[in-house]
Amino acid sequence: MVGDGHRRAGAPLRAAQDEAGVPPGVWKGRGLAALGLTAGDVVTERQAELLLGEGRHPDADRIERELLAQGKSPAQARRATVLGRPIEHNASPKTEKAKERTPWLAMDLVFRAPSTAHIAWALMDDDHRRVLELCDDIARDKTLAWLEESVAEIRWKASGKERARVKDGLVVAVFRHYESRARESRPLLHTHAVVSIRARRPHDGKWGNLSADSLMTHIVAADTLYTLSFMQEVSARLGWAWEPREVTPGRRPVMDIAGIDRRLIGWQSTRRQQIEDALPVLTARYEERQGHAPGERAAYALACQAADQTRSPKRTELLSLTELRERWRASATRAFGACTVYRLAERARAAAAAVWARVRPVVDVVLAAVDVVAVVYVMRGAFARHHLLAEARRHLAYVLRGRPHRPGVDETIVQAVVDDYTRPVGRGRRMTADLRALYPRDTEDQAVLRPLTRSRTAPPYERARLAASALAARVRAARRAARLGSRTRPYAVAVPATSRPHPRPFRDGRKDDHLPEPETGIDTVEQTRQTLGAAAAQVAATLQDSRRAREAAHGLRPQPAPATPPPPHTQQPGTQHTPGRTTGGVT
Repeated sequence: MVGDGHRRAGAPLRAAQDEAGVPPGVWKGRGLAALGLTAGDVVTERQAELLLGEGRHPDADRIERELLAQGKSPAQARRATVLGRPIEHNASPKTEKAKERTPWLAMDLVFRAPSTAHIAWALMDDDHRRVLELCDDIARDKTLAWLEESVAEIRWKASGKERARVKDGLVVAVFRHYESRARESRPLLHTHAVVSIRARRPHDGKWGNLSADSLMTHIVAADTLYTLSFMQEVSARLGWAWEPREVTPGRRPVMDIAGIDRRLIGWQSTRRQQIEDALPVLTARYEERQGHAPGERAAYALACQAADQTRSPKRTELLSLTELRERWRASATRAFGACTVYRLAERARAAAAAVWARVRPVVDVVLAAVDVVAVVYVMRGAFARHHLLAEARRHLAYVLRGRPHRPGVDETIVQAVVDDYTRPVGRGRRMTADLRALYPRDTEDQAVLRPLTRSRTAPPYERARLAASALAARVRAARRAARLGSRTRPYAVAVPATSRPHPRPFRDGRKDDHLPEPETGIDTVEQTRQTLGAAAAQVAATLQDSRRAREAAHGLRPQPAPATPPPPHTQQPGTQHTPGRTTGGVT
């Protein structure tokens, strides 16, 4: 609640936040109405202590006073303010053999923008800073709304098998921080969303506990939604574009603001450098102990261990945001010059123009589906729907580069994958890629993907990109055959039915005519035939009028025109190329 600052004993919370240079926390979520709170209200110390520390109503003091005045006993008054199971029931074991259970009352979700957004926020003027903070607020609130509407479940009974969607939504305390935990202060605009585990059941309205595994299962999909929404807001409000950057060869790239000097990324990411410096020592110890190099999970665990070991203690020197920004600008200017720092916005606009000149932000649902299923299949083998959803959002981040898209297109891509390219495995809770659907009756081509799942000569993501390219090539080959009017090969990949086009989006009530069409979906062959037929008829009529005028001018006898123009070849609309090794990733 006070950032990375120290709070003196007896100091009021608001004074400690002012001293630490962080804003007060605010309440978010649709579940606030059931507690008598309003979104945007400041989180007081007593409210946080009651709800997040004791699992009680945030206004429990007033409720207890009223009940005591009505003649209730102190125990009855206190029990009336408890939301769900009292924490004292978990604090002490019922038997000597039972282990003591630590009460768990909230979970901390951290929302963090890409690295180049921290740089722009810290080094540009106040107008850009406020816009970037607004974009962060909108993306965070959109992600929290998705979690409470589509993910959050509540459980009851001792077994926890009874689950349903929460009745009112979530109760979240949001705290914004400005700095990283590096030894030398560096900008890191991030938000801690502390989600209360208490929620109301839909069938009886009583309070219970959220299903933590439901939220944790979808945490990567939530992260990709936040990144995608943040990119869209930044591009809409500042006109910037995004481009992929490969941080580690063979791993997922990240999306950065185009035009931001790459040297500033190293200046801002000193915390990452600390972890990378400590990681070789831990890796060498692991190899000596285990006798082999660490795998993916072990490498991730070692990275977490390196982060814990290199975490700096909280700083005693606390500065306001204005003082921090002045210090950051002075540090970057000394390192890279004033021109690099003070021309950031100008270079971002110029780079955006170059990106939009070469990138057409249109989503092809079919190509997106084969790209998603190939990447997830090669990297995981068996997967669930939330894995596909996270990868679909990464695909949208790469293809659109910040341009807007129709809400729900990520779910459309996932549904296309599930319907056309997967089959269930095990008890049906998971699925895998259906190679027979991708390559019908073509055993030779089915072998394209199988070696990629077993080969260890290349990183998993690099193998996944090779598989996605192979599938995309099959789709394009089938489309070329259909466009040229030739007979398709007997073993060509089956292109699933496509959705109807949707109207162009509107921004602030106005039609966006100067941008390339960012809408999703592919025209059907019949719709394309009708469009081309109408265009051909118009061209034929124009040519006929011109020919008649020339013949009349030379005294020639007009020739009879054909009754109808010849039908054009069927043609599929242009499609965006699928990403190679540069797809949006998870921070």
